[in-house]
Amino acid sequence: MDNRQAIGSWLSGPRAAAEDMGIEFGHRGERLGLPESGPGAVAPIGRRIGALVVDWALCMLIAYGFLAAGDPQRAGNWALLIFLLLSLLTVGTIGCTPGKRLLGLRVIGEDGARLSLPRVLLRSVLLLLVVPAVVWDRDTRGLHDRLARAVQVRI
Repeated sequence: MDNRQAIGSWLSGPRAAAEDMGIEFGHRGERLGLPESGPGAVAPIGRRIGALVVDWALCMLIAYGFLAAGDPQRAGNWALLIFLLLSLLTVGTIGCTPGKRLLGLRVIGEDGARLSLPRVLLRSVLLLLVVPAVVWDRDTRGLHDRLARAVQVRI
């Protein structure tokens, strides 16, 4: 093995090195039976982050305007509770938060059905902890989605 090839695989990551060796991973969501693109495909990371930003901004606005008496620190604390409630109510009923709806995303179970309330609660609490949300699998699902057996898809 040439040193340049070893450095290239180190910089590219283990997936690129495995693909160079002939291992095929398929498209994101293939293991879950989801299409490669279009409605029902695994949601792109950029849209998911954008939806999270919209939802967080909405929660901060509500907290700052109604509960924090103008104190930004208190607004951040209240926003966490509002975010949890928003997620429980909206994902648990219609499958998407306002931010997800705005960006054309929906949360479904791995079987394609709506998530049950206990699974939505588990997913929401883990999302608030942040760390599970930034640990991804090869389908780019966060640990919070894997443990809740959920997937975010395009509408």
